[in-house]
Amino acid sequence: MYEPVLSPHTVQELLQENPAARLLDVRTPGEFEGAHIQGAYNVPLDQLSAHRNEIRKLTAPVVLVCQSGNRARQAEATLRQAGMENLHLLEGGIQRWQAEGHAVQRGQTRISMERQVRIAAGLLVVSGSVLARFVHPSFLVVPVLVGTGLTFSGLTDTCGMAKMLSRLPYNQVSCDINQVVCSLTQSR
Repeated sequence: MYEPVLSPHTVQELLQENPAARLLDVRTPGEFEGAHIQGAYNVPLDQLSAHRNEIRKLTAPVVLVCQSGNRARQAEATLRQAGMENLHLLEGGIQRWQAEGHAVQRGQTRISMERQVRIAAGLLVVSGSVLARFVHPSFLVVPVLVGTGLTFSGLTDTCGMAKMLSRLPYNQVSCDINQVVCSLTQSR
């Protein structure tokens, strides 16, 4: 029976039993650099659509990885629309992988995108509230817009703020996505 969502233990077994299986990490390059599962390939979610036709040619199982599972679900939808069927998701993302004691390769630590969004949203709400109190009441529009954006994000499972933050220099790590995709799609 096909199981789309796999526990970290099951993913580890899959990788041992099937050396052709691939881990496709869809987090930002900065998050990937901070900690990733050995052997994973990093194709950020915002660049996945541009490479979906190459990636869909993979016949081996592909396990999608992100921080907690949300972006992996979005990646799954993108790749399924391209006709890919051999997809799995790492349940709970790399957070659960690490929580269960599985090894990761570490590099320069960066703040996760989810935390960056929470920090930015919090700062905007506090700033708008303080400005509304001490400068002009019209600044209340800032916390209202942030709250509306967070609600929309929760309902649609997308995040415009994360997309904007991912473009900041802090979140950029030099890597050749074309080379990563080429390596990913080469047979082992």
